Amino acid sequence: MEQVVANGIYLGSQYAMIALGLTLIFALMNVLNFAHGQMYVIGGFVTYTFYGQFQMPFLLALLMSCLTLTVLGALIEKFLFGPVIRRSAREESTMLLAAGIAFLLDAIILLVFGEKQRGVPKIVDGVFNWDFRIIMPYDRILICALAILSIVAFITFMQFSRTGRALRALAQDRDAAQLMGVNVNRYSMIGFALGAMLAGLVGGLLVTITGVNLGMGGPTSIKAFLMVMIGGAGVISGAIVGGFILGMLEAVGLAVLSQYGDITYLVIFVALMIFLTIRPQGLMGKPWG
Repeated sequence: MEQVVANGIYLGSQYAMIALGLTLIFALMNVLNFAHGQMYVIGGFVTYTFYGQFQMPFLLALLMSCLTLTVLGALIEKFLFGPVIRRSAREESTMLLAAGIAFLLDAIILLVFGEKQRGVPKIVDGVFNWDFRIIMPYDRILICALAILSIVAFITFMQFSRTGRALRALAQDRDAAQLMGVNVNRYSMIGFALGAMLAGLVGGLLVTITGVNLGMGGPTSIKAFLMVMIGGAGVISGAIVGGFILGMLEAVGLAVLSQYGDITYLVIFVALMIFLTIRPQGLMGKPWG
């Protein structure tokens, strides 16, 4: 049981980070960013390049991943999403644009990095063993700790910084925030860049554990949408809760259903469908949106 809980916390911490970026973008701009998984993959490849190939310190490589995705997110919002949102009143326009960006980023990843699996050396060697109840490599413990610290830092930033307060005001009521003097275009770009940075950060963290390849973008986006649906679309705390719930469900599923083959996510999807019929707004979302 202890091992399942430990695995769930490890998975939940990384999933919560993935969901945070996606739900932040949705809350600010009402955009379902289908390219979120591809941004995660790019973050992993950037960290692989600087840490695995250029032999830079891991934290510096992680910083380069965050900077790269921040710039990429800002450019995508300024030159793609921003103009489409201002000129089109149809939500389908942003959805089609997001899907197109996902395919575009997949093509760029293929051209620049190729389709092979890439991995990097372990950050820390050794395995933690607590009386055979919990057995976990030290590098996973380190990544889990860094992920949780990043979540705490993000929440602190959103609660106490001037930019965070502006982003929260924009998420709560776009028109009211504009009337109060918030530069909507500027903070939309900052919010999108911050969401992309979170995707790049978790991609850079996990490349040391799972590696990275071209095919990880789509499944990562699907998991992110699952977490957002569980917690409640556009709710920051809901994204964190949804991430840890999915992590625990996956850990339990892998422990209990492993002997029946790869049906863990089949069970999770069925349970999610039942849950959404009972509470379509998610755990922490409001019934009226």
